[in-house]
Amino acid sequence: MESSVEWRAGVHAALGDPLRLAMVEDLAASDRASKELADRFGLASNLLAHHLDVLESAGLIERFTSAGDRRRRYVRLLRAPLAELVIATAKPIGSVLFVCTHNSARSQLAAALWRARTGRAAESAGTHPARAVHPGAVAAARRAGLELGEAAPAELVDLDAVDLVITVCDRAHEDLEPEPHWWHWSIPDPVGIGTDAAFDAAVAQLDARITTLASTNRPSTKGTP
Repeated sequence: MESSVEWRAGVHAALGDPLRLAMVEDLAASDRASKELADRFGLASNLLAHHLDVLESAGLIERFTSAGDRRRRYVRLLRAPLAELVIATAKPIGSVLFVCTHNSARSQLAAALWRARTGRAAESAGTHPARAVHPGAVAAARRAGLELGEAAPAELVDLDAVDLVITVCDRAHEDLEPEPHWWHWSIPDPVGIGTDAAFDAAVAQLDARITTLASTNRPSTKGTP
């Protein structure tokens, strides 16, 4: 049996032809008789049949007999396969630790977003912890509906006790010589810029990654990238 990635690659290949993609977009709005498709796209019957065969083999369409004129056949788009074309991202299981250099902004925001978006626990720490969480991070969290008021920077402890470490700054990632199963998200440091926009951009980037993980259909796997 084909793996999920092989099947999705086949669907992408079927849609890689501009004409077939245009036909699929047309069928998304309306079922069409074969003659209607041929006329709309200026195709000879044999060439239309070829394109329909490719789409049918990829599981994107079905051809069926009219309930009225039994000599007529229609083409219908199968929508379910299109929903599976998103890039599959693993959903980690177990404990998660977000790490940045000072644990004053990015890793704190990431852990707060993780808890809010997934409903699961997450911690954060720094390779060189600051004395306090940056006020800009606290304010950005509040604008995003999160709360960092009681948060405090923490030192790294036993990383082997954590199921998944996610570094959210390049310096921490490089300082730690990460294990192969760790993840790295290269998020620009908002502290160096210091503006609300910079902190909001960090929140937005982290939120996009975490929301994708929270909604993925790929089976959960410890440490799978």
